[in-house]
Amino acid sequence: MRPSIDGLASIVENELERNPLEPALFVFCNRARDKIKILYWENNGFVLWYKRLEKQKFKWLDSLSTNPHTISGKDLNRLLDGLKIFTGEPHEALFYEDMS
Repeated sequence: MRPSIDGLASIVENELERNPLEPALFVFCNRARDKIKILYWENNGFVLWYKRLEKQKFKWLDSLSTNPHTISGKDLNRLLDGLKIFTGEPHEALFYEDMS
């Protein structure tokens, strides 16, 4: 998950053959499936969202798949809310007293 905005925009343009300025959210997941970055062009600049799970993994696509997929806004919300995208089962909630 090293690429930042320019690197992700380059992936969208060169590997996905899409325009990173189009009205779409481009979602990237690392191999361990515990981190997600979302790239979006908003009027005058890119927005980059990042989410890291502490213990679970994002369960949304075949772990061996490298092909781009289109998902609905509802499925993206479920994914970011901690639900398994296809079954709706929640991830385990984690409760900590502090960050150390």
